[in-house]
Amino acid sequence: MEKGQIIEFIKKIELFKELADDELQLVASGLQEKVYEKGELLFRENNPRKELYLIYDGEVELFKKNPYGEENRLSFFSKYDFLAEGSLVDDSPHSTSARALLKTKVFLINRDKFTEIIKTKGEISLKIYSQISRVISRRMRHANIRGSDVGAQYDSGRTRIEHDLLGDRDVPFERYYGVQTLRATENFNISGVTLNFYPDLVNALAIVKMAAAKANHDLGLLSKPITDAIVQSCNEIINGKLHTHFVVDMIQGGAGTSTNMNANEVIANRALAILGYEKGEYKYCHPNNHVNLSQSTNDAYPTSIKLALINSNKKLIDVLKILIKSLRQKADEFSNIIKMGRTQLQDAVPMTLGQSFEAYAVTFEEEVDRLEENVSLFLEVNMGATAIGTGINAPDGYSEKCIHHLKAITGFDIKLALNLVEATQDTGAFVMYSSAVKRLAVKLSKMCNDLRLLSSGPRAGLNEINLPPMQPGSSIMPGKVNPVIPEVVNQIAFKVIGNDFTVTLAAEAGQLELNVFEPVIVQSLFESIEMLKNGMETLVHKCIEGITANKEYCRLLVENSIGLVTALNPVLGYETSTALAKEALENNRGVYDLVLEKKLLSKEELDKILSPENMIKPNKPS
Repeated sequence: MEKGQIIEFIKKIELFKELADDELQLVASGLQEKVYEKGELLFRENNPRKELYLIYDGEVELFKKNPYGEENRLSFFSKYDFLAEGSLVDDSPHSTSARALLKTKVFLINRDKFTEIIKTKGEISLKIYSQISRVISRRMRHANIRGSDVGAQYDSGRTRIEHDLLGDRDVPFERYYGVQTLRATENFNISGVTLNFYPDLVNALAIVKMAAAKANHDLGLLSKPITDAIVQSCNEIINGKLHTHFVVDMIQGGAGTSTNMNANEVIANRALAILGYEKGEYKYCHPNNHVNLSQSTNDAYPTSIKLALINSNKKLIDVLKILIKSLRQKADEFSNIIKMGRTQLQDAVPMTLGQSFEAYAVTFEEEVDRLEENVSLFLEVNMGATAIGTGINAPDGYSEKCIHHLKAITGFDIKLALNLVEATQDTGAFVMYSSAVKRLAVKLSKMCNDLRLLSSGPRAGLNEINLPPMQPGSSIMPGKVNPVIPEVVNQIAFKVIGNDFTVTLAAEAGQLELNVFEPVIVQSLFESIEMLKNGMETLVHKCIEGITANKEYCRLLVENSIGLVTALNPVLGYETSTALAKEALENNRGVYDLVLEKKLLSKEELDKILSPENMIKPNKPS
């Protein structure tokens, strides 16, 4: 390649943009051209760094292997990007590997060659090292604020200038988000949990933006090329792409504006690429003027939340049904094991262990109904309300058309709220749904309390069931095994109950025409759903499925229990049963043995009364 072409190329490389023409010529003289075939490695993890790589054509993937040999993709690089700039500083090993995804042409500069160049003209060293420092600082900033995916620290270093109300900012070139998202990542380094932690939420944002674009096109407000580009961009997001660019913290000020703008900017920049323009060329497709057309955060954001919660609720119920099935299988397995029932932690009356597990299954079946009932509240949305419900800046007919497209895209029976002013400020549906999620958590915690009690021991507790041993239970007591799975589910329940209280407080704190605290409501609900899903899956596979019963010990407890007299009361009478109970307590005797000793019943008669099939339903009149 001619030297002039090379100089024009390296002028656009971030590392060299401060160099004068004579300095660029000097750098160009030290470059070596190399072509990598598709699939060929440019460099390998843990090998020494020797060259800086400048990509002239093609595409390069950066990846890292985990301890099990699986590849984790970190980032992609294309023309004008550079890799391994640290090689100009030292010879420490590469921390990642790079592979050509297409046939790729690069220019290399060897560290030794670079050293020769800076000896010739030392000013080059200062300028390039200054740029390297800026690039590393920017990458570290993104890593520290946790405002991007795992590959944030591997941004190429290239930037584009974007501006907003507060001025100009350098936005990482690879990122599809823009300046407002960048500011939000800097302002809201709060929980470390970003929008992309919850794919249903990201997808819902894209669904709402797609429906809005189609409605605007129907009304003649968006041209077909821009509409098609926005729709394609949204479809890509719904299909799982671009999620790593949704980087705003779930907890944020501004009533969700940062979330809305994150979506607007990603969709706009991807649409620009589809249309053949560079990211940031917003005159062709603007985040506000086109993607956010006829909308406000105050209608697009809550509508997205509601759609996301409907989809998340489906997944929660799927896991809940797996738990119910597992409990019912245990109910069948333990249907013939007689045990002592207890009230107020005191002996009550005999029952079967199967009845205990069947009761758990039934109580959780009720929660399926409650969740489905409460989530249906989210089918009512306020699209077209714009800022406060008056519909300012939305054209006549927009709401109806947007709802039509939302129904077509989602398949949900979505309805427009009757009063958009009321719907924009009301968060009652979130309170109702949160209460159903909390109720599920309370029941889960209660069952886990039971499992911990029933498995307590093994010598000094109830010891009626055995939980599968998952890990050693003590750093000082040999042989101890703890009920760690029920314990973690208990803790999940405590968190969910706390999140419900947060939702309640946030809903109450709304003022006038908008509740600005919806972000913490959203974060609380999605965290609760995610923790409950994970907790129930863990409970099923690492606890419920492996529970075994101590059948003989359960029977022994029944036979020795004072509570046995309640089952004998219809046969022996209250006075005789009371006398038996008193004697058993005073002499530390079992009721079963006393009945046989006093010849009140034969062993056959006594065993028949205490047989499992006679313990699980009311007695027939004799």
